Amino acid sequence: MKLPGTQLSLFETRSSSDPFAVRVSPRARRLTARVHVGGRVEIVVPVGVSARTVRDFVQRFTPWIDRKVAAMQCFAAPADPVPSHIEFPLTSEKFAVDWSLAAQRRLAQTVQRIEVQAADERGVRALLQGWLKQAAYERLAPRLLQLAQELNYPVSRVSIRCQRTRWGSCSTRGTVSLNCSLLSLRWEVVRYLFIHELAHTKHMNHSASFWRLVEKIEPDYRRLDRDLLAGWRTVPGWVFKT
Repeated sequence: MKLPGTQLSLFETRSSSDPFAVRVSPRARRLTARVHVGGRVEIVVPVGVSARTVRDFVQRFTPWIDRKVAAMQCFAAPADPVPSHIEFPLTSEKFAVDWSLAAQRRLAQTVQRIEVQAADERGVRALLQGWLKQAAYERLAPRLLQLAQELNYPVSRVSIRCQRTRWGSCSTRGTVSLNCSLLSLRWEVVRYLFIHELAHTKHMNHSASFWRLVEKIEPDYRRLDRDLLAGWRTVPGWVFKT
């Protein structure tokens, strides 16, 4: 596989035993290195960027990429086919999961039990992943909006996603996207992530001004940022398994 319009091979800038994927995105405004859970590396490239520029970017950031790969490999969780129980450390909730194979898809929830039916394990996981996103919205959105109101920061909309590399993001239109896996973290870490994204409503970057604002709201942000990175270890494998 080669970068469209160039002669750059995936293996030119790193060793053949440690490849990365190159993805050209018309939405990208700058070169970005993303390291997924498990250590897979993806370089996101704006349209029209030369192979030399990509090569120089990867070489310049190789030390950072290597550190991130080592960290994300450690955090990779085994992909459970279907969970027997689901826990939300954020709210101290626990749910038993009863599942069976059936032609018709069905998910029913009582207070502490979830019953799921689908034609195969993949279908069961899909139902549980959909349920998880809804559960995340119900538990995360009100807390985020309340904090935004307390800090007097504008949020136009809250959305829930299931990403492998981001805990959250904030758009220029004031939409805050949150990862459903935040339910696997402690409240103080989730609150820090909220603060981080709300600070982006004032600074759409990671400049010194941005970090000063984060520190003003949460002085212990450095420790919490490390805990947030380590939080990938707590996410069950079935959440990302297709």
